[in-house]
Amino acid sequence: MGFRRSSEKYHLYDHCACDIVNADLEKLSSFDFSLTGIVWRAMKLEEFQAKKLFRKYGIPVPDGIMVTTAEEARSAAEKIGCPVVIKAQVQAGGRGKAGGVKVAGTPAEAYIAANSILGMDIKGFKVERLLVDPAVSIAGEYYVGITIDRSKKLPVIMVSASGGMDIEKVAAETPEKIFFKEINPERGLRSFEAKRLAFRLFQSKKQALSAASIMVQLWECIHGSDASLAEINPLAELKDGSIVALDAKIVLDDSALFRHPVEEGQWLPSPSEEKEYNAKKHGLSYVQLEGEIGCMVNGAGLAMATMDVIKHLGGTPANFLDIGGSSSPEKVIHAMELLVSDSNVKAVFINVFGGITRCDDVARGLVAALKEIQTDLPLVVRLTGTNEEEGIRILSEYGITALKNMTEGAREAIRLARKEGGSR
Repeated sequence: MGFRRSSEKYHLYDHCACDIVNADLEKLSSFDFSLTGIVWRAMKLEEFQAKKLFRKYGIPVPDGIMVTTAEEARSAAEKIGCPVVIKAQVQAGGRGKAGGVKVAGTPAEAYIAANSILGMDIKGFKVERLLVDPAVSIAGEYYVGITIDRSKKLPVIMVSASGGMDIEKVAAETPEKIFFKEINPERGLRSFEAKRLAFRLFQSKKQALSAASIMVQLWECIHGSDASLAEINPLAELKDGSIVALDAKIVLDDSALFRHPVEEGQWLPSPSEEKEYNAKKHGLSYVQLEGEIGCMVNGAGLAMATMDVIKHLGGTPANFLDIGGSSSPEKVIHAMELLVSDSNVKAVFINVFGGITRCDDVARGLVAALKEIQTDLPLVVRLTGTNEEEGIRILSEYGITALKNMTEGAREAIRLARKEGGSR
């Protein structure tokens, strides 16, 4: 059974957790527990990849073709037969509202639509791939999703007759339209449980049984692939009475990817995920946020406390960066490179409480990094603990004054970030 939480990655957010009833499943893939919380990091598949996984488990999906150029989209439309739907492939919702989904009635229109979508920026993701699907006649749209209820430590299936729209909007405005069923992970989703849910959505016995079969297959998919989320929105009833998954969303637990080398090999990371992956290779735990104070800290607990202090004082952390309990100067160099590479960072706050980590090692690494990296970013250092006097001496020789109080350091970093001279 693959429902495990990665213990290596933590994330701080500036808003509180949503109850599972009121949260959309995409957000639950990196669920916010509190102001300072642990997050389950995950690998999101793009739609064409998720549909490939759905096919593996017998879930009916349209026979689409993934393309990367407008000419390939034209050829795909000719092969599939028009009309077709051209969909941007990005790891974000709201593609339709952003103009990333278009219907084409001819291969020529498919070329034009693809050309207009490729290169678009949708919520920070550049569109480099498209999925060309056959257009279908829809009689009804429904929602089916399986995720993990962290509070109960169980998988839960959610279904609704209000599909094809944001599920969090349905939960907020008409929560009575969403039905839940906890799943015993030892037994899985049983056929009679799926049928009870399906008959809440469909009056027709034939369609209800088809939907129930898809629900069971969706459970087998999330269980077999060690996923933390499997979602169909919409699950469509077509004019001919068939039931098809028109969209697909899968989020895999990255702590289980070693058991799924095929899926791991298909990973298409976003730029921030690529940075996180490279950081991990250097022994660093890094998660990029959207703030302006770059943080370098030793230990996950102190890192989260540091970000809490920054938020409390009115600043915004740009990242979570834990250099670990035993840090060599080389790790500090790599950590500094990560911080400088983020264009949102206006000031850097280095907060080290030396236990196993030696303050002099951090100081040497920082001096070496500043000699290699050309940056005018304001820098605030707080050093205390093992070999702190030696660390302070090394920094002072390089012209850096180290503070001993975390709150004082955070306040100074915020002040420097807000100065006009701190802009980049």
